Amino acid sequence: MTTLPPRAGRRCHNALNPLHSTVYFSPDFTAELAALGVTDPRAAYFAGRAAAMGAVGPGAVTASFYNFSHELVAGHLPAVWATASPEAVLAARLRAADTTLRRLLGDAAVASDDMAEAARLALRATEACTRHARPLYAAHADLPVPEEPHLAYWHAATLLREHRGDAHLVALLSAGLDPLEALVSHTATGKGMAPRWILATRGWRRADWDAAAERLRGRGLLDERGELTSAGSALRAELEEHTDRLDSAPYEHLGAADVERLTELGRGFLGAAVAAGAFPQDLAGKG
Repeated sequence: MTTLPPRAGRRCHNALNPLHSTVYFSPDFTAELAALGVTDPRAAYFAGRAAAMGAVGPGAVTASFYNFSHELVAGHLPAVWATASPEAVLAARLRAADTTLRRLLGDAAVASDDMAEAARLALRATEACTRHARPLYAAHADLPVPEEPHLAYWHAATLLREHRGDAHLVALLSAGLDPLEALVSHTATGKGMAPRWILATRGWRRADWDAAAERLRGRGLLDERGELTSAGSALRAELEEHTDRLDSAPYEHLGAADVERLTELGRGFLGAAVAAGAFPQDLAGKG
């Protein structure tokens, strides 16, 4: 087994994962789903991310997405599949990935040797991913790999994202954090999504958020100012380390040198995407 530097896999994931996520913030995705008749942005997100699992109902999505209100999910699923089939949604999402990456990165980067190399490395990492107890990864692993390198890279980033994400849910359950407690504690690190974005997109009310914060205070994880205590910081650190352990196989398979190279390439593409306005400026933070 290859020995990697500490948190090397996490750093690589953090370089690749956001590029996958650009699609869900993209006007190209909104337009593609609207063309299918799916005009509500939350319905579009649920359909776009869940379509690999087929025409699933709200239970499967609430379980695998974890941090959304079940009532919100049930308000859009399974109804969305009567408007657009999973197959149509997947095709629309891939078209949106193509136009989004070309717009954010430029045609030269899309056609570059660096992109082709990144695709090869990321796909090789996915060879060591495993399906068991990883529903979103397993569903996406059944999809064909696109031929064009930038789409193959985006597809591989999707697989690695969902592989780690499925593992992270195991860590959250082990830590005894329910969906909102996970969101509140992550936001308290300063790295999570801002509360106004969570409340606008996840289906929770402010009272739900405040109740979750109170539960965390009762466990000694959050102080009266809403900041993590030392115990809270230790728990969040252990959550990430637990996730690292469950998600180590792809990066050990790739090897230290190639993980470092993929991270370098991924950071370059991500930096260009962020500079091009891929994400709202107020997406993260405690406000």
